[in-house]
Amino acid sequence: MTRLQHRKSLNRAAFAAAAALTVVTVAGAAPGAGAAPASTAGKPKLKLIAASKAVTLDRWEGNNGVYLDLGTYVTVDNAPLEFKVTRKSYKDPVVAQQILRDGSKTTTKALPAGLVKDFSGLPGFLEVSIKNAAGVEVQKTKGSFCPNNASGRLRPDAPATSHYPESCPTNPFTLGSVWGVEKGWAANSTTVDYDKPVDLPAGEYTAKVSVAKKYRDLFGIPNDQPTIKVTVRQETGGGEGGGVGVAAQSSSMSGMHGAHGAHGTGGDHSAAASGHAGHHYGPRGADAPTPSALSHALEARGLAHHLGDGAGHTDGSRIAPGLKANSKRPTGLATVPANAPKPDLRSLPAWDIAVTDGEDGDVAGKDYLAFSANVWNAGPAPLVVDGFRKPGADLMDAYQYFYDAKGKQIGYTPTGTMEWDPRIGHEHWHFTDFASYRLLKADKTEEVRSGKEAFCLANTDAVDYTVKNANWHPYNTDLSTACGQQNSISVREVLDVGSGDTYTQYRPGQSFDITTLPNGTYYIQVIANPANRLKETTTKNNVSLRKVVLGGTPGARTVKVPPVDLINAP
Repeated sequence: MTRLQHRKSLNRAAFAAAAALTVVTVAGAAPGAGAAPASTAGKPKLKLIAASKAVTLDRWEGNNGVYLDLGTYVTVDNAPLEFKVTRKSYKDPVVAQQILRDGSKTTTKALPAGLVKDFSGLPGFLEVSIKNAAGVEVQKTKGSFCPNNASGRLRPDAPATSHYPESCPTNPFTLGSVWGVEKGWAANSTTVDYDKPVDLPAGEYTAKVSVAKKYRDLFGIPNDQPTIKVTVRQETGGGEGGGVGVAAQSSSMSGMHGAHGAHGTGGDHSAAASGHAGHHYGPRGADAPTPSALSHALEARGLAHHLGDGAGHTDGSRIAPGLKANSKRPTGLATVPANAPKPDLRSLPAWDIAVTDGEDGDVAGKDYLAFSANVWNAGPAPLVVDGFRKPGADLMDAYQYFYDAKGKQIGYTPTGTMEWDPRIGHEHWHFTDFASYRLLKADKTEEVRSGKEAFCLANTDAVDYTVKNANWHPYNTDLSTACGQQNSISVREVLDVGSGDTYTQYRPGQSFDITTLPNGTYYIQVIANPANRLKETTTKNNVSLRKVVLGGTPGARTVKVPPVDLINAP
């Protein structure tokens, strides 16, 4: 798999918006200027709009169709649109509540049981009908709505920035999420069946978009049905965007222009691979930078500078640069104050489990068990580790910092080392002993240990943004900036509260060699902080187990993965 293919597979949940909302800025305005007064109504007023009357979607040679990037938005007025989505445990279903804010008063409204089944958004929210030039319906499809999509404000008195998270989690073991759109903002709603390109030959079409009746009734949304003219254009050469459409805009609203938004993956997509053919690279498969939420088709056309977060708009991704280490290594007596808030590292069960024939550099003719694993921080404090390098040294000395409630550093402790990983696809500084992966026999004694023992820490997944002190806008999500360069003399690596770090084990030496293992039951064990070098609130929740059953014959091994309670994510 090439790096381009890797980026395409990771961008299956991203989209290039057909048009973006105007960013309203005021020259010389003080920070926070333009913020709207708190609503006293409590109930948001929602409306479906189309930013453009016409869009052009590119169909690239060799692809199966186009993605319906139609540039529709859900506008929010009168009060913010906000949801809290949780599950008590993996034995319990997902529960979604709408949060209604009326001045200083906050109330909740439970959404109908079973309506929301995961954390990726409101399912079946959008309905799209597409007719050809002769007026014959050729496609009919539905799509989810993630309120944390790319968004922008509608008018200058709306809040200058959005405080809600970006992107909706798709990690199968997510525990809690917050979705929201600020009052006076609009969120892009065009994520219709993004996993399934729509097979539309080159030509002219008309798309009619509407909100499903159950949501119109639930939220009091008018039955508006924007109509968009769609031109499908045949392109050759494969396309950097992997078929993601580029919108040609003809603005239907004053105050809108040709900036584009994008909905990001959150670093959290890992579909299960199967067999030996075309197995999947997850969000950290090659330690490659977290994929950009921008359409690669836009990047190829030099339009990427229009995208990203800024005053009055977001791009819907969790992409954020790395933080810098302190200017110098800590001095004085190393202390860990007893009352200092600490992180709480927890391991999720493994998923994305498949038998593969290895990667470049693995031994040919062998069978490997690959998987994805995540360690996350339940708080209440972030994990902050600085590495400092002595001149010419191959290792950095690592230190963990502790802060009080106001963010003042109140202690530190040495916590091992960081090492430079020169392998292609890595090429950054890894913190040692952050996690360990082992394959256990049925009696839960060790059989095989993964060669992965050092990690570049990054906030790839929003695991639970409802925990105390969860940071909805973490830094260190982009691996291209999170873990330094070869010539770095210092590095800061952070795992923020509520976020987790996913690694997929489709790399040489990282998956388990199962060639000589007998068929039967095993457990994938994920251990956070295996050497107990990091100071935590507790270490009692650092270990997770995922049952697997190996079968087949050499060269044709199979794996069955039972569900974890209600979570059927092999």
